[in-house]
Amino acid sequence: MDDGSRFDGATWRSGCNNGNCVEVAAEHGRVGVRDGKDHGDGPVLSFTLEEWRAFIAAAKNGEFDL
Repeated sequence: MDDGSRFDGATWRSGCNNGNCVEVAAEHGRVGVRDGKDHGDGPVLSFTLEEWRAFIAAAKNGEFDL
């Protein structure tokens, strides 16, 4: 978990589904993910680029499907 300061000035992209939003930004070689409902004031989960790529690949392959 990150306080988000490493993402100051980053451009956040938002994706929503039924009012549930997640925001993602890349900055300084890391990817930050935060809850869109916190309006930028909540904690940020921070991942390396390699971790993020592995997550995206797994999601595309259906590894998290219920």
